[in-house]
Amino acid sequence: MRIVCESCMHRCSLEDGQRGICRARKNENGSIICENYGMATSLALDPIEKKPLRRFRPGSMVLSVGSYGCNLRCPFCQNHEISMVDGERAEKTAGAVYLSPEWLADKALECRAEGNIGVAFTYNEPLVGWEYVRDAGKLVKEAGMENVLVTNGSASLEVLEEILPYIDAMNIDLKGFREEYYKKLGGDLETVKRFISRAAMDCHVELTTLIVPGENDRPEEMEEEAEWIASLGREIPLHVSRFFPQYRMREKRATEVKQVYKLAETAGKYLKYVYTGNC
Repeated sequence: MRIVCESCMHRCSLEDGQRGICRARKNENGSIICENYGMATSLALDPIEKKPLRRFRPGSMVLSVGSYGCNLRCPFCQNHEISMVDGERAEKTAGAVYLSPEWLADKALECRAEGNIGVAFTYNEPLVGWEYVRDAGKLVKEAGMENVLVTNGSASLEVLEEILPYIDAMNIDLKGFREEYYKKLGGDLETVKRFISRAAMDCHVELTTLIVPGENDRPEEMEEEAEWIASLGREIPLHVSRFFPQYRMREKRATEVKQVYKLAETAGKYLKYVYTGNC
């Protein structure tokens, strides 16, 4: 029986046994299941600034966990080895192993002595497996620790409402401010704007825009983006980040450092906190 997955803007209509665009969600006997539930490809204790979060618990560490799968197709993805694979390849090439929500919460507590404040769901796109974020996040909160989400924001508001009670801070990618650019990446700008708007009501939110030469590097676009962010709150931090060639964009030049600073200056006309990254 064909069934629609409603977790994101793609609304994949799946035959029995078929996976969605994200490679992590599947129609199994007429129900959408989260096939990557608890399947970790990465686990590390990271500085919170690496997420990047600059105005949430600065100087602390956070236990970072990632799985596999993503619902976008960014040609510059720095984690394509895990984001662009399904479960079989994740186990073979990325060593994916099952970590229960209970195990993760216990591990976070164990790492407290090393400055750990909780768990960050990151590396791939966590919300293609939002059920795990919800379940593990709930246990982490019950243990008196905090949860961080690093996401592309390309999820439905229904998914956001499921996880929002357990998330203390987010870094959300705002990849650009033109619908045409989002379409090239397999996404939808309006979906991301709605996600950001809702998340910022109840959660500490920081945003990241990766500046790709010839794609989203016009000052006019940054001005429009920053003005929109400021309409939600002038104190929402924006990270303006430098692109380096990778994945399917290895032939493209890195962003000029002066261009990153120029766009950060443009954003600073509207926003109180603007940071440059990878410079």
